[in-house]
Amino acid sequence: MRVALHLAEPPVVVNAGVGVHGVRSPYDVFRLPDLWQVHVYGYAATLTVAGRPHAVTPGSVSLVPAGVQVRFDYAGRSEHLFAHFRTSPAGEPASVPVVQDAGPAAAGLSGLMRAAIEAFPGGSPRVAAEVWTALWRIAQLPEPDTGHARHGAVAAAIAHIEANLARPLTVPDVARVAGMSHNHLTRLFRAETGLPVVGWIRRRRMARARHLLTATTMSIPAIAATVGIDDLQAFNKTCRRELGASPRAVRATPSPAPWSHSAV
Repeated sequence: MRVALHLAEPPVVVNAGVGVHGVRSPYDVFRLPDLWQVHVYGYAATLTVAGRPHAVTPGSVSLVPAGVQVRFDYAGRSEHLFAHFRTSPAGEPASVPVVQDAGPAAAGLSGLMRAAIEAFPGGSPRVAAEVWTALWRIAQLPEPDTGHARHGAVAAAIAHIEANLARPLTVPDVARVAGMSHNHLTRLFRAETGLPVVGWIRRRRMARARHLLTATTMSIPAIAATVGIDDLQAFNKTCRRELGASPRAVRATPSPAPWSHSAV
């Protein structure tokens, strides 16, 4: 079972925390009418989504769309990290499994979720940034047992790009990290993502710039530097081409206001 997750813009995070379950009841059934759910698990249980059971184990992650009923069957005291959020319909959605084993990425995902939880509710821009990064990493997890696996070199390239958007990035440098030649990565990257490496870097930089422009009070020069474009003229030009408006006009566009919901 897969879901279509839009990641072109940062999510509006309504709730984030540590859920402790399986103490008073061996199961929970609930539905969030207007909110997505992301969970990172530290226990073994059965998660039933829209009537379909999925096994979760320590290190598993799950994504459940708004309005879908879920049931958790626990084997005792169970603790997970969660966030409830809304997404913008902008951009092409990523197709992501409802449940995945994060493998070696689980520790990093837990760190991002804990950082979001620690910043909630006072640091809303930081919360959104941490959860957004976690969602991107979940969307890019390799799926070795399905026909949807992302090539390991492409996954390594994407992870390197995401972690270094503020620094100079060249295709040869990214290829070196991915462990292959410039030309080989260029062909493989386009086949896997539909974009050239440079186009992916530009899209990710401008997605982060949009978030910083609309969700923070950082100066425009500081935002340009944060996304690796020190030349303000180049930043303005890229904003107009990728976001359809100048940085000031993007900033003037109101962001959706967060609203509250009870923790699960």
